[in-house]
Amino acid sequence: MFDFFKKNKPEDPPTPAAQDPVPAPQPLTQEKPSLSWAERLKRSLAKTRSQWGQQLARLFGGGKIDENVYEELETILLTSDVGIAATQALLEQIRTRVKRQNLSDTTQLKEALKQSLLELLTPLEKPLDTTTAQPFVIMLAGVNGAGKTTTIGKLANLFQAQGKSVLIAAGDTFRAAAREQLQAWGERNNVHVVAQESGDPAAVIFDAVNSAKARGIDIVLADTAGRLPTQLNLMEEIRKVQRVIDKALPGAPHEVLLVLDSNTGQNAVTQVKAFDDALGVTGLVLSKLDGTAKGGVIAAIAQSRPVPIRYIGIGESIDDLRPFKASEFIDALFE
Repeated sequence: MFDFFKKNKPEDPPTPAAQDPVPAPQPLTQEKPSLSWAERLKRSLAKTRSQWGQQLARLFGGGKIDENVYEELETILLTSDVGIAATQALLEQIRTRVKRQNLSDTTQLKEALKQSLLELLTPLEKPLDTTTAQPFVIMLAGVNGAGKTTTIGKLANLFQAQGKSVLIAAGDTFRAAAREQLQAWGERNNVHVVAQESGDPAAVIFDAVNSAKARGIDIVLADTAGRLPTQLNLMEEIRKVQRVIDKALPGAPHEVLLVLDSNTGQNAVTQVKAFDDALGVTGLVLSKLDGTAKGGVIAAIAQSRPVPIRYIGIGESIDDLRPFKASEFIDALFE
């Protein structure tokens, strides 16, 4: 689908830059899973739970709480990608609980760990409110392969289920696979896609925002090309895209979503810091939680750069993206 405005092209647009090629993403399945969301979340975190379960079951199997127990718990948390800062914070909270509640046996530590994690992660539980502007413009960013394109398809489905109209801007003009997948998804689901076969990503998104304004669209999902935080020239280009969106609609983008591949571990924390410094990230999407055995990276993010986690993705189904809820996540980790 194509929708171009020949007038009012943005000034000083980003210049195309070569991107590392990645495999074409697979189409989203439209099948509705028979299991509940809670059950699917538990299944997706099976690798993390298995790793934690085996080690924590041994540690919390009974016995006196002493320094050796704290040292072993520290090792378990660090090897689960919780990170040094978050691990130290959790251990300090657990020690405080042990003293305050007069705990003496390791069987009591499981609940203490769950409560400490809940306190750490709950501040990240901030659902995205898209009612504050129309159109509400969401710019998505992230490194190549993080899952931005698939996330856009899932978000469009999620917003449509809420009765909202959606328009997609295929702003990754450097990678044909991303553009083609968004267009195919748009055709299947009656979502309009603004795209160009080549050219400037800022111009595409500028046109998309103007199109959304003219059509009375509720939400614009603006894709951007993947880039590494160390690619300073490309980070400057995405800042220009952000400025162009503000020219098309003052105050936009209203949400800057950073998509993170949960399998990257501690590198995800580095990405959050770099993109937040460059763009002022307002929300996170954690994708591919079904493929990682180190789901503790959420705790590392909470401690190091507590940007709200808007959504988590747990699979390839179009319905496998939901708002983040700390208690559900922690229950799925331990049960």
